[in-house]
Amino acid sequence: MILRVLQKMIRPISANNFILVMKFLWLSLLLIAFAACQQKSAERIVEEETDQTTDLSSLGLANLSAYGFFKQPLKNLEPTESVIPYQLNSPLFSDYAFKKRFIKIPNGKKMIYNGEEVFDFPAGTVLIKNFYYPADFGTPDKDLTIIETRLLIKDESEWKALVYVWNNEQTEAYLEAAGKTKAVSWTDDDGLMKKINYSVPNLNQCKSCHMKGDKVMPIGPTARQLNMTVNGRNQLVLFHEQGKLSDLPNEKEIPKLVSYNDKSATINDRARAWLEVNCAHCHRPDGPAKTSGLHLQASVTNPVEFGIGKAPVAAGKGSGGLLYDIVPGKPDESILFYRINATDPGVMMPELGRTIVHKEGVELIREWIFSMK
Repeated sequence: MILRVLQKMIRPISANNFILVMKFLWLSLLLIAFAACQQKSAERIVEEETDQTTDLSSLGLANLSAYGFFKQPLKNLEPTESVIPYQLNSPLFSDYAFKKRFIKIPNGKKMIYNGEEVFDFPAGTVLIKNFYYPADFGTPDKDLTIIETRLLIKDESEWKALVYVWNNEQTEAYLEAAGKTKAVSWTDDDGLMKKINYSVPNLNQCKSCHMKGDKVMPIGPTARQLNMTVNGRNQLVLFHEQGKLSDLPNEKEIPKLVSYNDKSATINDRARAWLEVNCAHCHRPDGPAKTSGLHLQASVTNPVEFGIGKAPVAAGKGSGGLLYDIVPGKPDESILFYRINATDPGVMMPELGRTIVHKEGVELIREWIFSMK
């Protein structure tokens, strides 16, 4: 139709007709562009409505409150009677997020002690980990913003990982399968304002970190991580007294991982603890990074196996052009140090769970490698 009109207007091409043609073309282009924008807007609205109405009921309950883990108001994270708080000696670094951990063991059931690996948990067990930031790290119990709550739920034979993202009002958390990015800010221990885009993992990312062999498994609740004093009592002994833990040996026989923040411990023990909690869930003989040959559990005693003088299996961008995982006395020539000090997604380790560098942890590993002279 536009072409027919143009043909009629162009035949006796005069100055007046030329102006009319140009006006007609300009108006036509505006109408086409407007129609395209309207179509894109409609597409965006449809996408948003689809995201909001996605049915995730096959994965888990839609709202965190529906599980009944915490009393109201939900943001206080005050556990109900059947939910037990616990702590770890050396927690995973997650962009400086604070964490509150809880476990729910079905009534009449017990977790079974294991001195080497995570405990054997009965079906129906739920591990609950809440990630939050105080507005000021100097007052860590005030003005908290909870970002996410992760659940590991055990059915008869397998564990299921679920992520719940909290709303801005801090009244509820909602099941999220695709992950999310949230702006977070806080004042650090030095009084400096920090801002990051916190990354909530998607369900596939949760599974990838928790894979042991071909199964999803917990990472934190091991004897050496749980063997610590909380409020004046050893929490493993307390679990046993509460009827929630069986086969507990004499307290002196329980292994213990040091806190990497404990400056009274040796630099070697602290560094190995940091590497175990931040890296060894992948870098172990049955972990996702098993083919690397780099095994970073604190219990590994072979120096080459945990990186000293070890060449990488596959050199590439991640090696930074360096030759060995750890060069004694030379952190800046060590691939391991290079990767934990990076933020490039194609280089950094661990590759999930952080967006910024753990400066205290990196300095600890630097001191450890330097001490190997």
